[in-house]
Amino acid sequence: MTYYTVGTIVNTHGIKGEVRVVATTDFPQKRFAVGAILWAFLPQQKQPVKLTVATVRQHKQFYLLGFTDRPSINDVESLKTATLKITADELQADDLGPGEYYYHQIVGLDVVDETGQKLGTVKEILSPGANDVWVVQRAGQSDLLLPVIDQVVKKVDLDAHQITVELMEGLD
Repeated sequence: MTYYTVGTIVNTHGIKGEVRVVATTDFPQKRFAVGAILWAFLPQQKQPVKLTVATVRQHKQFYLLGFTDRPSINDVESLKTATLKITADELQADDLGPGEYYYHQIVGLDVVDETGQKLGTVKEILSPGANDVWVVQRAGQSDLLLPVIDQVVKKVDLDAHQITVELMEGLD
């Protein structure tokens, strides 16, 4: 089964079984909604722990979550440092607008210029500020950093496993 990270439990909160979560998803209202299923991955356990969100509220930069059948701090203490994930089945097509993609859809795609010449493969995505930057691994050269802006990224074709770009001066 494929899982996608949506947050990390950084601590407990109070004595009523709530945990503090740092969200790493663009859709925290959906992922942490009451009734949502989350999987807690802990380094010391081989199998993830299935959790159902019972309560949710925002506090400063954290989400405070309570889980079904875990009413006290003793029930959630062991979840500290857990990575919260969802299954691939919970990703929904309506989450994204036109021209938007999940990171896992972009990483691994081939990058070609407008003439069709292969430049490399997207190996990771950075989010430094105003726009994402795709790190393109090139054979025999240093990595290419592509800003994800309309002037550079011309076409993303998931079916062809390819991204067409126009290299502006200074990018190559």
